[in-house]
Amino acid sequence: MLQEDPVPLVELRHVIKHYPLGESRITALKGIDISIFPGEFVAIWGPSGSGKSTLCNLIGLLDAPSSGMVQFEGRNAAALSDNQRTELRNRAIGFIFQGFNLIPVLSALENVMLPLQIAHLPPHLARDSARRRLSEIGLSNHLAHRPAKLSGGQQQRVAIARALIAKPMLVVADEPTANLDSENALMIIDLMRNISKKEGTTFVFSTHDMRLLKRVDRHIMMRDGVAIEDRTVRPHTSDDKAEVRLC
Repeated sequence: MLQEDPVPLVELRHVIKHYPLGESRITALKGIDISIFPGEFVAIWGPSGSGKSTLCNLIGLLDAPSSGMVQFEGRNAAALSDNQRTELRNRAIGFIFQGFNLIPVLSALENVMLPLQIAHLPPHLARDSARRRLSEIGLSNHLAHRPAKLSGGQQQRVAIARALIAKPMLVVADEPTANLDSENALMIIDLMRNISKKEGTTFVFSTHDMRLLKRVDRHIMMRDGVAIEDRTVRPHTSDDKAEVRLC
């Protein structure tokens, strides 16, 4: 019996995105057709201004297209109310940012607890879950440290733990290594990849650093608002063949 084709977690069809610029407008995305499948580890890469961040914002339902359709689990995001989209993001999507976005007056533990507290989980359960997450990423000795007392790599690991604390299906990371040196950048990508493989979490991250592409299973190259290449690498095959789709 033939195996059924996998169902996309996120699907973009004929997506165009405009932004106003004075009395004119700029087109950040020009007819994007992309499907992201459960468990994938995907890099969206290209130079500054290529549309990477705009695409990540649409995949994460932080923004809406000017035209075209974005679906999450088969649901048209445009058909959802603002409250429904917010609930869907809170339930199913985690976010990691290049600036870490940690709250300076809170400890590492308290920063990771925050999403669960917003979801009204009892404090002792939120604390236990956050402690386990931080221990899993090697920060069990830094629970009480505030962000200013952590290195850049440590702060980004706290941000990863916070993004994962509610067990989302999808994590979207916009340039998560931009503020890190090469060693820490590779460490962060390897950490995210290991979590993706272990837990089945889908990761989509943007980058301009070609060195990181060796760590991903699939990379989508953006240029001038167009996805010009979509390359899926199968590293578990003996000859490391790649499937390339020119968009």
